[in-house]
Amino acid sequence: MQTESMLNAVALQGKTILVTGGGTGLGRAMAVAFLQAGAQVIICSRKLEVLEQTARELHAETGGEILPLPCDVRFYEQVEGMVAAALARFGKIDVLVNNAAGNFVSPTERLSHKAFDVVTDIVLKGSYNCTLALGKHWIAQKQPAAILNIVTTYASTGSGYVVPSACAKAGVLALTRSLAAEWAKYGIRSNAIAPGPFPTEGAMSRLFPPQLAKQLDPLKRIPLKRFGEQQELANLAAYLVSDYAAFITGEVITIDGGEWLYGAGEFNHFDQVPNELWDALAQKRNKE
Repeated sequence: MQTESMLNAVALQGKTILVTGGGTGLGRAMAVAFLQAGAQVIICSRKLEVLEQTARELHAETGGEILPLPCDVRFYEQVEGMVAAALARFGKIDVLVNNAAGNFVSPTERLSHKAFDVVTDIVLKGSYNCTLALGKHWIAQKQPAAILNIVTTYASTGSGYVVPSACAKAGVLALTRSLAAEWAKYGIRSNAIAPGPFPTEGAMSRLFPPQLAKQLDPLKRIPLKRFGEQQELANLAAYLVSDYAAFITGEVITIDGGEWLYGAGEFNHFDQVPNELWDALAQKRNKE
């Protein structure tokens, strides 16, 4: 298992990358990987103090140039303002990473319409707001670019108890594939990553509260029997936005230790059957 940057220090040199939700968690990890590969990075979220603290830490860690900009991606006017500020600083943006998200577990019938809105507005509306604002700019400037969307493994299958997230991520998945076809003529690539469990302080506490985690051990669903390391996802993201992946578009890459395949296979849970029982079953077959 590699816990270091996959790309060399100049693989993303000359590129400016915007990461939504870049102040914490997976967004922060991706920002580090981009900086280590030579990119300039813009991070945005609603909390400026968190962004500024992250920017100071990442500059100290990597020496790279990082710009924190407050923005609520649910509002198109704020997105336009954030993009304008980024362009004023760097002159161009080469890559958009739609990472901002919100999620929690709940029986759907317990949700208010406002709770539904909170998740879908950040995930789906936020993604298409940023994509549309930058897409219009890129096309007007005749600038090749890349979009990377962070979806989920259940974006294509759906999932109970996270229905707002499933709906929103399914929309982002459709956005990814649709624009890969439509905007290829402009030199704009569009890909996605579908992560499984990558523990971050906020997300894991919301999705697997301690009282539920004891009862529903998420590790039991992962064939590799471990959670993902943030560096592993960050390495994949850095590759997909780099020129090494210039012929990849419209793809959704799952990185989950085999979790969704394990859940999809009808008999995969038979790995819990002890050897003694297999021996007994074999002996019974041999007698028949």
